[in-house]
Amino acid sequence: MRHLISPLDLSLDETNQLLDLASRIIDDPEAFAHKCEGKQLATLFFEPSTRTRLSFESAMLSLGGKVLGFSSASSSSASKGETVADTIRVVSSYVDIIAMRHPNDGAPVVAADHSAVPIINAGDGGHHHPTQTLTDLLTIRRLKGKLDHLTIGFCGDLKYGRTVHSLIKAMCRYEGTRFVLISPDELKVPDYVRDDLTATGYAFQEVKSLEDAMGQLDVLYMTRIQKERFADEAEYLRLKDSYILDGAKMALGKKDMIVLHPLPRVNEIATEVDDDPRAAYFQQVWFGKRVRMALILKLLGLESGFGPGEKPALPQPRHDLKCDNPRCISLAEPTLPQTFFPTEEPGVFRCKYCDHLHKL
Repeated sequence: MRHLISPLDLSLDETNQLLDLASRIIDDPEAFAHKCEGKQLATLFFEPSTRTRLSFESAMLSLGGKVLGFSSASSSSASKGETVADTIRVVSSYVDIIAMRHPNDGAPVVAADHSAVPIINAGDGGHHHPTQTLTDLLTIRRLKGKLDHLTIGFCGDLKYGRTVHSLIKAMCRYEGTRFVLISPDELKVPDYVRDDLTATGYAFQEVKSLEDAMGQLDVLYMTRIQKERFADEAEYLRLKDSYILDGAKMALGKKDMIVLHPLPRVNEIATEVDDDPRAAYFQQVWFGKRVRMALILKLLGLESGFGPGEKPALPQPRHDLKCDNPRCISLAEPTLPQTFFPTEEPGVFRCKYCDHLHKL
């Protein structure tokens, strides 16, 4: 049984196989219309979602399967204090596969530890969003014709933007990728993302000006400033209009650049940009359903290609440290054991659930 918690849970070869399958679905959807007859998908969304939840449900229905689930924590037993582990133990006895979104970083790790069926991480706090990453990869490959030797600019909320963190990890596996990270100081990528970039040796630069970066980008990935991730509303109000992509800024970009956005947008992309042929964010949504169809088929073993997966040998964990990420699932559910693994850097440990680093 395989899960998808992080975009790196799939090897590069498996990722490319998945994108190939999604392209086959695009070219011949009728050939896949009955592949999941008799199968059920649960969508467990502990925080609000429109695109991702409906995309999963539409994907399963288009494969001939059925869906059940909930769209907010308030309509689940989580409102009564039930843990993620117990919810998953129960729901995985009803269905064949689960797509789960949760506001706490690392919650899908807990789910995978206790599930009897494959778990798909549909977004966990500000941590990962691997199916959005697969959507992004498919969009880039279909529109740019390749995934290597590209310069990708990420603009906006790079601190809490789980789609950003996931896509950076995924693109680090393609040769010749360059990253331009555009954000105010308060919303720079977390240390663990920056450390991963440094460790892999990929070229990246951190800048504050979108205008100065535009001319070098093959892909511009815009993000909204996420109000729900801020503990301090005053800080959100100060930063929310940091970057607005409009026609004047688009004029500075390459003629074959594409603009992506995980949506929803607020005002970070002016509506006038929608008519620019380089605006690809609504095409991105369309590709998202097809890549989720491919993923469901692969994880259920209805299409060949995914092996059992390789679990690396993990070093001895430590349980005497405490994660200082306030959004970590280990803090939201105190019964979970604090678990840290040593990194290659002496005295630095990585949280099992949310990947945040603890330095002694």
